[in-house]
Amino acid sequence: MYKKIPSVYSEGLFCCLLLFPTERVPLFYIYTMTGETNLNTLLKNMTPVLNEGDYVYCTILSIQSIDTAHILGLFKEAEGFTIILKKEIADQLQLKYSYIAAWITLTVHSSLEATGLTAAFATALAQEGISCNVIAAYYHDHIFVAKEDAGRAMAVLKKLTL
Repeated sequence: MYKKIPSVYSEGLFCCLLLFPTERVPLFYIYTMTGETNLNTLLKNMTPVLNEGDYVYCTILSIQSIDTAHILGLFKEAEGFTIILKKEIADQLQLKYSYIAAWITLTVHSSLEATGLTAAFATALAQEGISCNVIAAYYHDHIFVAKEDAGRAMAVLKKLTL
């Protein structure tokens, strides 16, 4: 049996504090609100943020030798694992890469079921000759563009919010 303490809603999170009689420390459960699906709302509120640093894509056969705390992104393909890391970590690990990217996060909580957002920003970037590599995570979309295109990409994305 547990005691439920009143919930709090803040910054898109629904928080519930549960106190279990056998536990000395309360347990917090965070329930996420459903992500946004309306394309106009997504575009208006996507607020792109340019993350600091240089990022690279590397391919490796096993992730056992990599501290997962350093991995920003990971995807398993038939040929091996693709990992996204900060460039300096890849250099320290002597991993090969051919593309240095800037990382832009769209801070709107987009639903994984939303349609059109990726197409909208990818089309706008393509019209300016900017290639983008997109990762849709649970809360946000993340865009990797060539490091030298970061400023132009931010300008294009900000223009979409108007």
